[in-house]
Amino acid sequence: MRMPATRKRAVAAFVAGALPVFSFPAPALWWFAYVALVPWLLLLRTAPTGRRAAFEGWLGGTGFLIAVHSWLVPNLHVFIVLLAALLGLLWAPWGWLVRALLGAAPSAWRAALAVAAVPSGWLMIELVRSWQGLGGPWGLMGASQWQVPPALRLASVGGVWLVSLLVVAVNTAVTAAIALPRARLAGIVAVLLCALVTGAASAWAPRPQVRGHARIAVVQPGVIAGVDRRLAREEELTRALAGQRLDLVVWGESSVGEDLYARPGLTADLAALSRAVGADLLVNVDARRTGATGSDGGIYKSSVLIGPRGLTGQRYDKMRLVPFGEYVPLRSVLGWVTSVGRAARENRLRGTHQVVMELPGGGPRIGPLICFETAFPDMSRNLVRDGAQVLVAQSSTSTFQDSWAPAQHASLGALRAAETGRSMVHATLTGISAAYAPDGAPVGRRLPVHSSTAEVYDVPVATGTTPFVRYGDWAVYGALGVLVALGATVGVRRFSGPGRGR
Repeated sequence: MRMPATRKRAVAAFVAGALPVFSFPAPALWWFAYVALVPWLLLLRTAPTGRRAAFEGWLGGTGFLIAVHSWLVPNLHVFIVLLAALLGLLWAPWGWLVRALLGAAPSAWRAALAVAAVPSGWLMIELVRSWQGLGGPWGLMGASQWQVPPALRLASVGGVWLVSLLVVAVNTAVTAAIALPRARLAGIVAVLLCALVTGAASAWAPRPQVRGHARIAVVQPGVIAGVDRRLAREEELTRALAGQRLDLVVWGESSVGEDLYARPGLTADLAALSRAVGADLLVNVDARRTGATGSDGGIYKSSVLIGPRGLTGQRYDKMRLVPFGEYVPLRSVLGWVTSVGRAARENRLRGTHQVVMELPGGGPRIGPLICFETAFPDMSRNLVRDGAQVLVAQSSTSTFQDSWAPAQHASLGALRAAETGRSMVHATLTGISAAYAPDGAPVGRRLPVHSSTAEVYDVPVATGTTPFVRYGDWAVYGALGVLVALGATVGVRRFSGPGRGR
């Protein structure tokens, strides 16, 4: 029995939407991102109607989201399909837009317009789904270019948003060059222009000025069952760092499972450890807060700085929590998901503001981020604007060791470093830990998954301001302007020309 053509197109749309994800986990496949959208674009432009193009846009968006979040399947089970289908609706108007601009036999001018408008539409989707309540900015197209120096230079100008625009623009131009004989030259010219813009940004963008170095150690205990056993291993690895002239020792997310205000003995042990290694410790407390003054009894994840004399009073409470992992949105309605997956049994509480921490002895000012907060460009940008000289991320990813999530998470540090012109150190409990220079280049070795070790990174301390830190999300506003101008032009032509009002 032969599959109907409409069903074949539906399956093809779903699969085509998932294809771009192959450019994320493997660094050697960074180039694939520039053509990964082409099959989907070719399918959408040949849709028989705008409604069908919107439907195939939705199917492709659903496939993309399931693929990019496939590592969450053990936690959410079948619920991930429902979430992907709901968020996949964001691609429905984008599918309609692709057909409207590239369908039939468009002129060279309309193809050129598509190279500007189709990426702008895609960026609006990335912007909406980047809202923390919808899962955050995980799997942005620009994030696939974290090991490409020219793309990182572009990120310093307009953030990951500008890189996403470039990637989708090249895909659109390649589609025009392949499928549209009348617009083939326009497509080729558009590809060359994208290359020219990237090269110009690489040459023009100011480079960070290195004024010194900081020695920051990362402690990665590995997969160890039991909070007490893991703490003992963290202390053992930290003690072995004595005598290495460190500025800071960083432990991973949830490295301490008890409230330090309520456990003076544990705090004293950590202070003694700080004295032994000659550096402050940045630990991460995942516990119910019971001992602090004014405690509300809720569970927080907090970056806590401990010095030779104990608590320094510098603490950052995680602000952006992982949906379902650390809280359940609309728990009164969706609380049932805790019975079918590993969703949070109790909502953790949020911090209210970001914190820049001071290290003693003239050490660099550090800006802490926790877990998937490294995916949000605005958080690292705000820390640098507030004076952070080095960004420090504390993560775990212990639930997802055998997936591509640890590698993808660690790679985000390269983007945040390049965007802000500040070194970034990414410390995890179980891998992958890594460090990046202010231009996004790797520093030292990446600690592999499952390893139990400590590593010292000699990271540059840079000054200066990147265009992204100075001007922020201008690429997003530019994309929005393109879509508004397109809508206004179409509206004026439709209601002022012959046959107006149709």
